Amino acid sequence: MNTLIIPAYNESSNIGRVLQVVIGMRDDFQEVVVVDDGSTDQTSDVSLQYGARVIRLETNQGKGGAIAAGLRACGTPFLTLLDADLIGLRPDHLRLLAAPVLQGEAAMSMGIFSAGRKRTDWAQKVAPSITGQRVLRRELLETMPGLANARYGVDYALTAHAKRMKLPVAEVILHDLTQIMKEEKLGLTKGFAARLKMYWEIFRVMGK
Repeated sequence: MNTLIIPAYNESSNIGRVLQVVIGMRDDFQEVVVVDDGSTDQTSDVSLQYGARVIRLETNQGKGGAIAAGLRACGTPFLTLLDADLIGLRPDHLRLLAAPVLQGEAAMSMGIFSAGRKRTDWAQKVAPSITGQRVLRRELLETMPGLANARYGVDYALTAHAKRMKLPVAEVILHDLTQIMKEEKLGLTKGFAARLKMYWEIFRVMGK
């Protein structure tokens, strides 16, 4: 009934923390799917070791393209989207996030970090619509224009799409959850450049 999709690009050092939590939630997820978005590291191998189903894209398609590939590969009416670099994830976070959608109160729920780390908490307060932690009805993704080409703008685009469709969206506070920032993964210079690219992809979607 609910498939978990994790888009991942070069996350071999981080994705194990997430998979260790979600693989054991067999009553919550019909399947755990990792979409390896053209990684050059061992993201696919690590994911397979944890028992996830892996879809490997030969070239990097961006976050939107990876989610589109995951959507095509599963048939459940509900989908959970999760970032691969989370720190502090617990099963209760995911059950709390899923509840408004599975109970019919919302078409989509968005997870908002709280009391994880000041930097990620602040970023979510400034732009709560830009979050990779979501549970949603399948048709919301299926009807979203430009999903495969949205890249990092997919999070904003999903929120905007639900608003255009006048569908109820729930914001769910996820206490003690955070994620690794790009500057921590790549170093200050490369990380900052990656962050600027991410913002450009978001603004490109916002302008449509």
